Amino acid sequence: MKYIHHVSGAGADALTLQEGDVPAARDHELLIRVAYAGVNRPDILQRMGLYNPPASANPFLGLEVSGVVVQVGKNVAGWKVGDEVCGLSHGGGYAEFCVVDARHCLPVPEGLTLAQAAALPENYITVWANLFATGLVGKESTVLVHGGGSGIGLTAIQLASEVGAKVITTAGSSEKLEVCRQLGARHVINYRTEDFNEVVDTATSGTGVDVVLDMVGGEYIARNLRALALDGALVQISFLEGSVVNIDLQPIMLKRLRVMGSTLRARTPENKAMLIRGLQKAFWPILAKGRCLPHIHTVLPLGEAARAHTLMESGKHIGKILLKAD
Repeated sequence: MKYIHHVSGAGADALTLQEGDVPAARDHELLIRVAYAGVNRPDILQRMGLYNPPASANPFLGLEVSGVVVQVGKNVAGWKVGDEVCGLSHGGGYAEFCVVDARHCLPVPEGLTLAQAAALPENYITVWANLFATGLVGKESTVLVHGGGSGIGLTAIQLASEVGAKVITTAGSSEKLEVCRQLGARHVINYRTEDFNEVVDTATSGTGVDVVLDMVGGEYIARNLRALALDGALVQISFLEGSVVNIDLQPIMLKRLRVMGSTLRARTPENKAMLIRGLQKAFWPILAKGRCLPHIHTVLPLGEAARAHTLMESGKHIGKILLKAD
């Protein structure tokens, strides 16, 4: 099979298309002929040598795929050869074939293409785990989503809006903000020209938001605490601007705040499986009705993984970047 090889610590131009053996499904796995693979920020960090995958992971890039089952492990029930699936891979998704724990696979929602399905696992599970499985977001919630033009951001906007929450979001261009608005954001903020704290104060009549979903970190952390309402929660899922800051933590005490964070890849297989089943039950019927669909920015051939990484690093994309493997 063809797969993408990377050199840890190298630039995007070091990503090369190479040939290797097709993996075999172990007892608990499915072997998937990959149609599409999602490109995610952890892939960039791993290529740069800034994110070491767990010891149990496939060392190659790619955390989510869609495609067709071609081999079923002997201990797997509920799947058969020929099924169309999407799944959360433990590495190795940038390839023509990929093995995935069967518990981490999902059926392609009715009416969706394999391209759309490939854009679901990483972003939708992450948002589900941090906003919904935690019980933080519901009908009466007000949520501030940073990075609204990213795959995670657009997913959070749609899923939170679907359950009736009021969403405020930040992004860095008018084009991104317009997409955020179209997908459900009530208030949009250009962080390059506006102060999100001022907009949040105005939009909430000074009370603040119930939840902040942040991937920026750095100087945003103190500002996020300021934006939160009483009993609010800051959910940190990345630190693009750094995790080491000197801030006043007194607002946590005075406003009874919660500061939370999580990663997806390091979770146990059992925990991932639990999250996946919860997401499927809650939102797969909604996806099948044509709502909350992933926003795909572009689809590139597998051999153009370097171009995909360069695009993601530029920050000019809106939504999901996919690699077409078949």
